[in-house]
Amino acid sequence: MPRGIGDISDLRLSVLNGVIEQFTSPPELMLGGMFPSMNAQSETIEWESYTGGRGLTPFKAPGSPTPVTAPLGYKKHSAQAAFWGEKMYFDEQFLNNLRKLGTRETYQTAQQKLARELAAMTNKCRRRKEWMFAKMITAGSFNYLQTSGYKASVDYQIPSANEVTLGAAYKWGTGPNKDIIGDVIAGKRVISDSCGANVTMALINSVTLEYMARDVAIQTLLQKSAFGDGNLFKNGNKIVGANPNIIGSLLNIPKLVVYDEVYEVRAMITSTVSASATTIYVDDISDFSTGTLTIKDVSANTSEEVTISAVNVETSTLTVSATASAYKAGEDIVAQKVKFVPDNKFIMVAERVEGQSIAEYMAAPYGINRSWGLRADRDETWDPEGVWIRVQDKGLPVLYFRDAVYILTVE
Repeated sequence: MPRGIGDISDLRLSVLNGVIEQFTSPPELMLGGMFPSMNAQSETIEWESYTGGRGLTPFKAPGSPTPVTAPLGYKKHSAQAAFWGEKMYFDEQFLNNLRKLGTRETYQTAQQKLARELAAMTNKCRRRKEWMFAKMITAGSFNYLQTSGYKASVDYQIPSANEVTLGAAYKWGTGPNKDIIGDVIAGKRVISDSCGANVTMALINSVTLEYMARDVAIQTLLQKSAFGDGNLFKNGNKIVGANPNIIGSLLNIPKLVVYDEVYEVRAMITSTVSASATTIYVDDISDFSTGTLTIKDVSANTSEEVTISAVNVETSTLTVSATASAYKAGEDIVAQKVKFVPDNKFIMVAERVEGQSIAEYMAAPYGINRSWGLRADRDETWDPEGVWIRVQDKGLPVLYFRDAVYILTVE
């Protein structure tokens, strides 16, 4: 293969980034598109947040100085933008297939592979942005990597009154004294009393929807004689067919959104795992959580599932139920599928306060050319001949109205 890839039209930067722009976000992703976006001028993201609202301008006597005021609940925030990306190597044989003339079938196969791989990397980048928005809304904070492996953290400082965990007797799934309708009304009141806005959206997944659909109080109110046509279930009396629009209407929530999208976390095992082991060391612990973990033997193409009971960020270890098989360091991997919205959360949001969006995405500049947003670039290698294609993005969600979000842990 002659040196230089400028004659391969599919690898021109204008083409690569043009392809990325044509990829729309996967239809399952919604949180990143809920709020506006703007470009920051540096990687240090600074913003001001507020709590409270609905103030009155004071009267003033004619000819007297105008009274000085200050924002209620004003707070300054500063954090380094999160940076994420990945690259993939394409070897000489693949590049020659992109270069060939008169072999249309081979060329199209290589071109399709390039498009698939670029689409996969692009979608993973967009899922990371979605992950940050999900953490901001459902947890109020998240951790990420910075220079030299330093673990940074951003805390949106949601007021304690807006983060509520139900006691054992009041849990929506197992509590004998649960009061789902009362809990929702109380949360709506917290937002209204604090910032003066009304809840416009609630965010749950299908597990929480089932808790609500099974609730006797909700079912009673949704009987045909009491509420509309009683169309709680779309398919007979199956809970999986519960209609969130009907429940949202009952609770006076304009949008009750059921969001079941998941992302996959993968990591390499870094220390040999023996059979019956309960501790697994991995190279990147940051995105794991308690729940089901899949351990994959790469060479044997087999796997097993264990349960994560604890995640230790300091030691990069997962505490799991005893493994059935042994696994190799530097070869075998662990994977976990995690929901953007956890099973035990009911999130209420007032999307706007006094006409202003409560949150925003701040895109940060990166690279020598100061790029903003999701971009692709490439780097050619000489021996062995090939090319790396890289996809990157940099930025941070910011929350301007901290008391417009209500996080209720229901189980």
